[in-house]
Amino acid sequence: MRLLHTVRYLRARQVVGQVRNRLRCLVEQPAVRTTRPIPEPEECRWRPRRKFLPPGTQENSAEQILEGKLVFLNNVQKVGWPPEFNADGQPKLWQYNLHYFEYLWALEFGQAKAAVLNWIEGHPLRKGTVGWDPYPTSLRLVNWCCVFFGKFKRQTETDRQFRNTLWPSIFLQAQWLCRHLETHLLGNHLFENGAALLMLGCCFDGASARRWYRRGMNVLAEEIPEQILADGGHFERSPMYHSRVLYLLLLLESIGDRKVDKLVRPSIIGMREALSDMLHPDGRIALLNDSALGIYNEPRQLIDRADGLLGEPASEGPASEPTCLPKIGPFALPDTGYYGIRTKQGHYAICDAGPIGPDYIPGHAHGDVFSFELSLGGHRVIVDSGVYDYHPGEMRRYCRSTGAHNTVEVEGRDQSEFWGAFRVARRGRVRDVVWQPAENGFRLAAWHDGYRRLPGAARHRREFVWHDAQRLEVNDRITADCEVAAVARLHLHPCCRVAEVSRNSVQITYPAGGFAVRFRGEGVLTCEQSLYCPEFGKKINNTALAFSIRGSDVGTGFRIEW
Repeated sequence: MRLLHTVRYLRARQVVGQVRNRLRCLVEQPAVRTTRPIPEPEECRWRPRRKFLPPGTQENSAEQILEGKLVFLNNVQKVGWPPEFNADGQPKLWQYNLHYFEYLWALEFGQAKAAVLNWIEGHPLRKGTVGWDPYPTSLRLVNWCCVFFGKFKRQTETDRQFRNTLWPSIFLQAQWLCRHLETHLLGNHLFENGAALLMLGCCFDGASARRWYRRGMNVLAEEIPEQILADGGHFERSPMYHSRVLYLLLLLESIGDRKVDKLVRPSIIGMREALSDMLHPDGRIALLNDSALGIYNEPRQLIDRADGLLGEPASEGPASEPTCLPKIGPFALPDTGYYGIRTKQGHYAICDAGPIGPDYIPGHAHGDVFSFELSLGGHRVIVDSGVYDYHPGEMRRYCRSTGAHNTVEVEGRDQSEFWGAFRVARRGRVRDVVWQPAENGFRLAAWHDGYRRLPGAARHRREFVWHDAQRLEVNDRITADCEVAAVARLHLHPCCRVAEVSRNSVQITYPAGGFAVRFRGEGVLTCEQSLYCPEFGKKINNTALAFSIRGSDVGTGFRIEW
């Protein structure tokens, strides 16, 4: 039944893709493709209007890379120089990062060339090879194009021997990618596939490039309206992946192609505005759903780049006016489902009252309906779990669980039926959202049915009320057909210290001062050990306030005052 509840939401395109992938693995002979004729090298045709923005946070320095060390996901490994690309002992996501080649941006031309030639020679197309999966192939092609035909264009074009070795590999990878678009997954994976093909099609001038251009343009023309919501948010509801998709759009806009401009510019404007709403006062993203710090570009880089192009006229039409950051007051992303407020005193709250994600691709969802994050005086004080890794196991289960978020857990179960690393069976839905912004506050109310699958069919209603008088009230009501056990949790940032605990209240200190949390109702207040995972591969002990209560019609909640 769990499997049935999982697959019933898949789109026909995904089902066909899943079947095709499984059959292809049985009959496909990748090595045969390497024997087919390669056309003559196509010349680079693009004239980018601005330098390409390097991807990610660039944690690997040239010195470290040349010493044979690479760090991804807070995991440093010796890979030698030039790198050894068969890292079978490492997690798959680490291996993916190795094959992305984002570290090329830190190297000089000769060094980058050596790394790529080593990959071409030592990593041929074979069945089951991680580096030839469509996702790392997409990112690698983008980085190779931007580095060798953008940053080092002059050196690449004058080094004919290298150029004549590089082109056959790019051609083979692009052809392989065209045949292996990730339609079985869709979402951000297919977006990356389309962006890579469109980038290649813009870069080169020839029959092959024109095919890649059309294929990439068709993919993105379909995916951009699907994945970029009307309020500018990304439909997987992850601020981390929102940042990545915005980066890709900015990269494509840098090329200077009129048709590409027309496709991507409107979405850049909306995504830039939405990203600014999802940032804490420290300038970094909220950790909602699968989100981690230090993976993709810092938001300020993306916002600054977007603001720069907003002041320029598009290929058609007038220029747009950039807006100033930060926006003070309440904000709403109703399609994404995120609501909150930012104050001039450096306080910030963001609340999740949206769906867990698209029904057919909820793999990056957490059990965080009605969770929230809070910063006071520029310091994060109430935090969500973040994400530790993508591998099936205890840490993955914990980070996705309702108990790891600032919401109400009923009968020790999750709001949605999470299983595996990315799968979701029955899932809760948010109902009857009411958003009432005020000059210096807001009210947000809704309920969800995520526990209806459990005995008692409990329903959770939550109301957030932000008062200008430095107070956030959260009111919960749990109704069920029988008595149920419920726990409301607040996960404190590791910088917070519990100074005093009484029956229903807690005094907490943090670097900029202190605040109090007062719970309401006939419950039991305890302090639990929790885990905070702000980055991949990093877990930090922190404290969670847990208020436990029982009943069939229970009113509870808490008030945070500072």
